[in-house]
Amino acid sequence: MDKHRLGNGFLNRPDVVELAPDLYLIEGKNKARFPYCNAFLITGNETVLIDTGVGVVRLRELDASLRIDKVIISHPHPDHISGCKVLQDRPLLLPAETPDSVKDLVELGTRFTGTREDGVVWADFAKNSLGLEPLRDPDGRFGDGDILDFGSVRLEAIRAPGHLPDHYCFFDHCSKTLLTTDIDFTSFGPWYGNPECDITPFKASIRNIMDLPYLRVCSSHKPPIEGDATEEFTAFLDMFKQQRRLILNLCDPSSTLEQMVRVSPFYGNKLNDKRIQVIFEKNMIVKNLEILMHDGRVEGKNGVYRMVR
Repeated sequence: MDKHRLGNGFLNRPDVVELAPDLYLIEGKNKARFPYCNAFLITGNETVLIDTGVGVVRLRELDASLRIDKVIISHPHPDHISGCKVLQDRPLLLPAETPDSVKDLVELGTRFTGTREDGVVWADFAKNSLGLEPLRDPDGRFGDGDILDFGSVRLEAIRAPGHLPDHYCFFDHCSKTLLTTDIDFTSFGPWYGNPECDITPFKASIRNIMDLPYLRVCSSHKPPIEGDATEEFTAFLDMFKQQRRLILNLCDPSSTLEQMVRVSPFYGNKLNDKRIQVIFEKNMIVKNLEILMHDGRVEGKNGVYRMVR
């Protein structure tokens, strides 16, 4: 029987948005706020799901309605891979750049925090708070410029580093739909809390994908945008400046890194797990301090950072 007919009930739900023929956005639980994300469903010559963080119940309901043939992961942050355990028997495609650390939570945590000690903390948080399980060996990889052809949907994989070195966006050449994943337009702004995140390529990635000939833009944490999204892209880029201004103001007249972390300019001390908050807050502050010192706006001496007037 036609999968479209079998899946009509699920595809007509209010948390499912038809973007184009055979291409859908599945809204993540809690309006796709972390630790959830939107997923993208393809119902072409294969039934394919991009990212699995919609919530376990929603994912099981989707799979029961339209059995998923293949899973693609845009990048291995926990909100994008958390549901993989539900579909662990399906073919899995990962970015070419994703290392084997995804197969061990402590190793993945070490990658995302920078030290083994913090990696253990992250693994505990990921397992006990998010229900995360490690991934298995993938059945395939995709790289920058690869075309993932599903008949009515032909996705170009576009590497978009900065958020992570193995972060990917996708562009459907059939419908001109742009999936920007974690270039996400959220009010938090660009997120770069892992050691390997890098603000400069992050901004370059945003400028690169916003120049594509899209007709609609869909991210992992916000509703789709129909038509021109220049305003949203520009506002998202401007948030890098706003974030840097927050850190600059904390250096007036002076502050230590530890004092800035306690102020929590990014999270506002609202993250439930304060261990994780401190790790990510510190990384994001340090990345901005490095740029401010390079630009001569801040000087650092003996662990104290001071605004240069």
